Amino acid sequence: MTPETALLLTPGGAASLATRAGGRADAASPAAQARREAEAFEAVLVNTMLQHMFTGIGEEGPLGNSAGMGVWRSFLTEEYAKDFVKAGGIGLADHVYQTLLAGQEARADAPVTEGRRL
Repeated sequence: MTPETALLLTPGGAASLATRAGGRADAASPAAQARREAEAFEAVLVNTMLQHMFTGIGEEGPLGNSAGMGVWRSFLTEEYAKDFVKAGGIGLADHVYQTLLAGQEARADAPVTEGRRL
């Protein structure tokens, strides 16, 4: 499990990940925050896919096989993933966004019991 995935699975982690991905955690609207979260989730998935793709490169490639290669390659794949998602990605963010909105609407429509929504 990558640090980004672990962060995403913790409470408030997705907002932190969105902030790391260039978003702002203090969204103007829940829909805007849901969009950023969906894009951050897609960026984590694309980053994981790119990391697996780059594992077989070895000494070839722009970073060679130096001691710091792993760290710099992870930074590179993270930036590739962010740019890829900004350019439209693989379409996962749209589906995640719709699911997040549906969940928000379901919570808003849920009956209130003792001051809390079910």
